[in-house]
Amino acid sequence: MRRSRGLAAALALSLAGTGAVVGLGLVPRAAAITPPVAFTADPLPTWQPNGVVWALAEAGGTVFVGGTFSAVRPPAGAGGSERPAVNFAALDAATGAPTSCNLSFTVGSGTATVRALTVSPDKKTLYAGGYFGAVNGTPVSSMAAIDVATCTVKPAFRPAFAATVRAVAVTGDTVYAGGDFLTVAGQPRGRFAAVTAADGALRPFRADADEPGRAVEVTPDGKNVLLGGDFFRVNGTDTHALAVVDAASGALTKSYAGFIETNSVVKDIAADATGFYTANEGTGGGVFDGRIALDLAGFGQRWRDTCLGATQAVLPYQNVLYSASHAHDCSSVGEFPDGQRHHLLAQPTTSTGKLGWSPDTNDGIGEGIGPRVMAVGSKAGVPYLWVGGEFTTVNGAAQQSLTRFSSANDTGAPTVPVASAAAFGPAGVQVRWRTSLDLDDSALTYRIYRNGSATPVGTVTADSLFFKRPQASWTDTTAQAGQTYTYRVTATDAAGNVSAPSAPASVTVPASAEAYPSRVRADGAQLYWRYDDAVLPYAADSSAAGDQAGVHHNGPALRQSPGAVGGASTAIGFDGTNSHVYGDRRQSVGSTYSIETWFRTNTTRGGKLVGFGNQQTSGSNRYDKHIYMTNDGRLVYGVYTGATRTISTAAAYNDDKWHHVVATQGPGGMTLYVDGVQKGTLNVTTHEDFTGYWRTGFDGLGGWPDRPASEHWAGRLDETAVYPGVLSAAQVQNHYALASAPADSVVQLTAAEDTYANAGAPGTNYGTSGSLAVRGTSLYTSYLRFDLPAAPAGKVLKSAALSVKTSTMAGAGTTDTVSVVPVTGAWSEGGTTYGNRPGTGAPALGGFAGIPDGSAVHTTGLNTAAVAGALGGSYSLALTSTGTDALWLWSSEAAANEGTPQLRLTFGAP
Repeated sequence: MRRSRGLAAALALSLAGTGAVVGLGLVPRAAAITPPVAFTADPLPTWQPNGVVWALAEAGGTVFVGGTFSAVRPPAGAGGSERPAVNFAALDAATGAPTSCNLSFTVGSGTATVRALTVSPDKKTLYAGGYFGAVNGTPVSSMAAIDVATCTVKPAFRPAFAATVRAVAVTGDTVYAGGDFLTVAGQPRGRFAAVTAADGALRPFRADADEPGRAVEVTPDGKNVLLGGDFFRVNGTDTHALAVVDAASGALTKSYAGFIETNSVVKDIAADATGFYTANEGTGGGVFDGRIALDLAGFGQRWRDTCLGATQAVLPYQNVLYSASHAHDCSSVGEFPDGQRHHLLAQPTTSTGKLGWSPDTNDGIGEGIGPRVMAVGSKAGVPYLWVGGEFTTVNGAAQQSLTRFSSANDTGAPTVPVASAAAFGPAGVQVRWRTSLDLDDSALTYRIYRNGSATPVGTVTADSLFFKRPQASWTDTTAQAGQTYTYRVTATDAAGNVSAPSAPASVTVPASAEAYPSRVRADGAQLYWRYDDAVLPYAADSSAAGDQAGVHHNGPALRQSPGAVGGASTAIGFDGTNSHVYGDRRQSVGSTYSIETWFRTNTTRGGKLVGFGNQQTSGSNRYDKHIYMTNDGRLVYGVYTGATRTISTAAAYNDDKWHHVVATQGPGGMTLYVDGVQKGTLNVTTHEDFTGYWRTGFDGLGGWPDRPASEHWAGRLDETAVYPGVLSAAQVQNHYALASAPADSVVQLTAAEDTYANAGAPGTNYGTSGSLAVRGTSLYTSYLRFDLPAAPAGKVLKSAALSVKTSTMAGAGTTDTVSVVPVTGAWSEGGTTYGNRPGTGAPALGGFAGIPDGSAVHTTGLNTAAVAGALGGSYSLALTSTGTDALWLWSSEAAANEGTPQLRLTFGAP
């Protein structure tokens, strides 16, 4: 996503391949990102340690960094050289560069480390915990107090912790610590302790735990302390990983026996004015790795986010909970399934739903955890979110262990939309695209441009997240039958950053409704993949709702011809090894549904044609409502009800011919149809109820009868549709018949000859010119000749359309009406001049009501009857005008003409 926006003052972006200009500078730049997110996802240049960062704190515009490292170096590409920094650094919150504060945390034997940093409420004292014996040579014992103003150790603060301190929290007069220690100042203190903030004297506070403490936080009212860690008992009472104790005595206020899984721990706790939040890490199966929100009143659970992927840190800020983890499976909360790790997330403090903020790191060094700590540091009124850990990249670029994000100056543009266009009849064009990804904006604005115009013809606002990028669409109701249109789409975020335009998507509007897709849509398909996509990885949804797009995985073969229903529609090819298509929308399936697809194969290894599973890219561990092929070519339709329930065909269909299969389930049970004929029924009305994704070309088949040698499909699929109801036998038969009926055929002809006559040069021939021209005064007339085929047997001409392309010269368009008229006299490309030009007839065959400037293809429908009368012979047309504004076009000799002038003939059944 991290595209450079370029100059904010840029007024235009040239559309490659068209010579036209899209006015991107018309979008005002804003400072906002999608609320309630407070930070951009653009990492700022920040000095980086050469080890692991465990702790962050901020005071007076300086961010203090603690960890296990020996030096810091400039960000990649910046000037400067590495500096010593022994487990501690102080950096400017606004620049990310080191300040003059230099402290070294060392130990006589072993490896020193700083594991916790916190600042006193008055911002004057920094408290550090970890495993160290001295700070700048001053003896300490795993905890120290630093004067922020002078960057010196406070010698009066001398607590003696006998082992590592992993967490520190402070009030006005007390410092609370958690860690591995069993004694403090020689007195028993089991993993948690409190000392005075002034001199480190031991407090009577006792909250003894049986396993290490990892998190300490004081409630906003100062009355209680929140404890997190590995423990199972505190002060002899069962309470695993989490406890609330009295701030003065350490006595249990709230215990949590059985609340968190026994193989999970609490790594971090953070609080705001309304509640507190835990970061949890588990080991092994059945773990809890996510986040919990709890109320301060009664300390009960508000919500629980059960995403898998150990959470290391949580940070509530302005009603958003930011978290550091390696979340890889959030299917349990209705989000992304198991797969890629995502290390930085945000969600409201009121719920589990993720927000549009998802910068990312890698796992990095050490334990391969990624980010481990988060903090907000401010300077000059600008907050910055700092993230530390053991990562070595941020958003794919090299950056080790430390990064930061600003609350202003969002510079990252959305990804480029992947667009397509379809017209199922003369009523208009459906322009649709997979919504873009922007790592800090979930609400994006899309602008649709037609035929290279600099002015958008449509604007759509749509939401997307990295795991939820639904199809968006816009219908061009002004598109005319017989004309060809080209569309491009851009995405703009809240700050005005604009993506590059999508690749052009072209479509010719048919003169009449296409029978097969129109019937599928009319019969209520809620998912309809026609596989006419020209580019990866987006499989467009052609259903009326248009919100269930698919994603190509591992590059299946696109635009395989011929397709199942004939005409210009194409199919998709799967290699039987690793490619498939998965739905981009997580959903559940009701008690009634129908599955439909066309297939063609000669495989002897079987495979999954279409089905429903709980994963997207990997093989699902829950899967049913599917159609698969056995090794010998038979089809099986099955559901899971606690046992596998299937219908199988007796015949084989791996004969390398197109076949149609439909599977339905409803109150009448299960039915399987092949090629319009019922092949079996089963009185089963239920299936496995889970949320998941529709998939074609691959998914699990373990435990199913006649399991094929391959779960991957080797062959072609076409026209896959899913319906929320049961298709009747008559509807199934109708679909099969419509696809099997003779399809319309399209013939595209380039001009055999073209030239123009110029009244200003009456004796000049322009037959070899790259241009054509049209004007009324002084006169330019262009002449075109096409060699027309005869109509195919059993078909008639249904429509004819002429396409021309304006040149790239300034003012090539015209405000005048241009008419297409028949030519009545003889002419030739090499001999025609103004002086011997042929005559023209009437009435007009078609025309253009003005053509805008900018090189683009323009199309007009022609009188079908007139063209039909000339089939099988040569046919000449002229372009004329009565106005004074000249139109300049590319001739057939021009390299940039894109096959124009072109005549498109559509033949179909009478």
